[in-house]
Amino acid sequence: MPFVKVASLSDLPVDSVIEVTLGDNLYALCNDRGTIRALSGVCAHQGGPLGQGQIANGRLMCPWHAWEFDCRTGENCDDPGARVATFEVRLEGNEILLQVP
Repeated sequence: MPFVKVASLSDLPVDSVIEVTLGDNLYALCNDRGTIRALSGVCAHQGGPLGQGQIANGRLMCPWHAWEFDCRTGENCDDPGARVATFEVRLEGNEILLQVP
């Protein structure tokens, strides 16, 4: 699966999230305490935009109904069975690359 440049490190300060669109797919690109991670950008609850949420203590919070997901695993913090997909990220210099299916 190819890696695609989706952002620059300067676009994603520590403990922030941005929404990235590739084709018809949304991704939530997270800077979790200095580690870049990528999750599906669609909340498992009611389809909220995770890339427009907030990060605190390694958790990404959906802006619609405050569902929280572990930035590392994509698991919902209250119900591990409700999870979102995670995607591999690679850094090349200042560029953030996302592995897409």
